[in-house]
Amino acid sequence: LVISIYEILRCYPDSERYNLVSQMHRAAVSIPSNIAEGCGRNSKAVFKNFLEIALGSSYELETQILISRKLKFIKEADYEALANKVSEIQKMLYKLISTL
Repeated sequence: LVISIYEILRCYPDSERYNLVSQMHRAAVSIPSNIAEGCGRNSKAVFKNFLEIALGSSYELETQILISRKLKFIKEADYEALANKVSEIQKMLYKLISTL
C-alpha cells in the first residue's frame, strides 16, 4: 500500500506537495510503522494499542484517497485499487485486534 501511495502521489499537482501529498505520505507510512513498533513491544495490550493507531491511520488515508478522487487528482480505477487495498488492510487489522 505504501509503495502504491508513493507512486500515485508523484502525479499530484505541486501545489499539494505540502498539503494532501504530505498527509497521505504520513498516513500511509504510519500504518506499517505502528504495526512494526507494536510488534516489538513485550505486551499484547500495547501491541493492540499500536494496531488501533494503525487502523486509525488507515481510515485517515481512506478519507484522503476519497478527497483525491473528488478533486480529480486520481483516476477512478486508481481510486478503486487503493480503496480496496486499504479495506483489505482494515479487515486484517480488525481480525488481529480481535485475537489479542
